[in-house]
Amino acid sequence: MTQAIRRAVIPAAGIGSRLLPLTKAIPKEMLPVGDRPVIEHTVRELVASGITDITIVVSGGKDLIQQHFRPNPALVDQLHAENKHAYAKAVQDVAELALAGHITYLDQQGPYGNGTPVLNAARGTGDEPMLVLWPDDVFVAKIPRAQQLIAAYEQTGCPVLALMPMKREDSGRYGVPEVKEDLGDGLLRISRLLEKPEPEIAPSEYAAIGGYVVTPPIVEEIQVLTERWAQHQTGEVYLTDAINAYAATRAVYGQVIAGHWYDTGNPTDYLVAQFASALAHPEYGPVLRDMVRDHESRS
Repeated sequence: MTQAIRRAVIPAAGIGSRLLPLTKAIPKEMLPVGDRPVIEHTVRELVASGITDITIVVSGGKDLIQQHFRPNPALVDQLHAENKHAYAKAVQDVAELALAGHITYLDQQGPYGNGTPVLNAARGTGDEPMLVLWPDDVFVAKIPRAQQLIAAYEQTGCPVLALMPMKREDSGRYGVPEVKEDLGDGLLRISRLLEKPEPEIAPSEYAAIGGYVVTPPIVEEIQVLTERWAQHQTGEVYLTDAINAYAATRAVYGQVIAGHWYDTGNPTDYLVAQFASALAHPEYGPVLRDMVRDHESRS
């Protein structure tokens, strides 16, 4: 019987260089998608999937994240006094969301690379598996992506990666899995991940995107990579390298996520995510559609 997943890590220490100068003063995790910052989408997904212990790994200049989730009773009272009850409820809902997820914060310590925040957070989890979700991905799905990953872990008892179909010509943007076995319903056993391969050598037409179930042995592999880095002080510590080291002798699975994925980590994809979110909104969507129709009629 697999151990229940109740913990999650959100690495949020990056500087958002691909979105500069927008992210010079505003953390990329706090950029809005729809009517909430992108990191709130991730937190809501986790809480909706039954996660009760969320660690956000941060770096300097990320105080706005904590301020967003921190309760603000004075503001709530002021809004009620001004008969702005809907706004008061919206502010209070965010604080209650943080409470439901038991959000804690860690300062990232260690070498560069996305394996470091996972190792930082794992020191408090013992032998428990945990979810790792990047805060610049937004998924729209009937069943949350996190819940789909948990279901795959419960079926296999092994590490799981979130996958999405991709066009082969886009392989240079992603980690691409080599598929060893197709178990149906989007569950694939994979033998390795190839980082950003050229299309002609891409081992599949799936992209590994921002979601993982990480088990304690994967954390041990990250620790080995970190110790190796400490000896040479070069390079970065990547979660992908730890997964590949593990997959050399043990089973790793990928789950093709049912839903729509929006990346917000670069300007073009961020604008697409914004537009898609607005189109889906009952108030904003009709206005945007009218604007597009008007623009097309004049061009």
